[in-house]
Amino acid sequence: MEISRYVAFSSDPSGGNPAGVVLDATGVDDKEMLAAAAEVGYSESAFVVPADDGTLDVRYFSPLAEVPFCGHATIATAVAHAERHGTGRLSLRTKAGPVTVTTDRTADGTLTATLVSVAPHTEPLADADLAELLAILGWSAADLDPALPPRVAFAGARHPILAAATRERLADLDYPMETLAALMARENWTTVDLLWRESPTVFHARNPFPPGGVVDDPATGAAAAAFGGYLRELELVATPATLTIHQGVDMGRPSTITVTVPAEPGTGIGVTGTAVRI
Repeated sequence: MEISRYVAFSSDPSGGNPAGVVLDATGVDDKEMLAAAAEVGYSESAFVVPADDGTLDVRYFSPLAEVPFCGHATIATAVAHAERHGTGRLSLRTKAGPVTVTTDRTADGTLTATLVSVAPHTEPLADADLAELLAILGWSAADLDPALPPRVAFAGARHPILAAATRERLADLDYPMETLAALMARENWTTVDLLWRESPTVFHARNPFPPGGVVDDPATGAAAAAFGGYLRELELVATPATLTIHQGVDMGRPSTITVTVPAEPGTGIGVTGTAVRI
């Protein structure tokens, strides 16, 4: 396997979220993929098997387990593919369902990629689960923004959505990883999407990811897509909308995620970002 390393959602290798990318994992089994992801040590790595019809089968592994979908590794994979084969549209088959990605080059030569998620949806976050999650995070109900109610959102992976009432609450993140990991395994959550709303279309996010061995993920495209679907379904943003999500700032790896929310219910959410080789 040839493993490349990229940073997604930043044009600076010292920012964004790093991902391992294997553009041809033909013949590589699950154990080898997991071992490679653990060796790379990033929150996720993507393994691509090109199909005869031109589509790409993509698997995503954290150092600890396979995940159904990963946004930042998808952006990194698309840019890596564009560097070798040129820009254009890619059709991916993931464990979460079909995902399309389009790459382009800006006037200054920067490669960008836009993925369109599977159809998003939300579901209630049970009161008992919310209380347990808040206790683990050290938050109280008074710390939450009542305008953005807690839910579980999906756009390829499941993420509980918690909105902080203040930027200070979001910045103060400290929790027992093993305890949160156990709750997330029980509920089949991939990350916890913590947010603060700066303006109607600008948000700041943090994403605890103990199932991947990561305290705080610096950029989470899958959660960004799920959040875009959440805002549309609950009519919390005027659609169509373009959102900006800042993530990774509190951990010194600033990332910028652009989220496009179409007006049509049930349609996929667009997630755009840059990626550069490390």
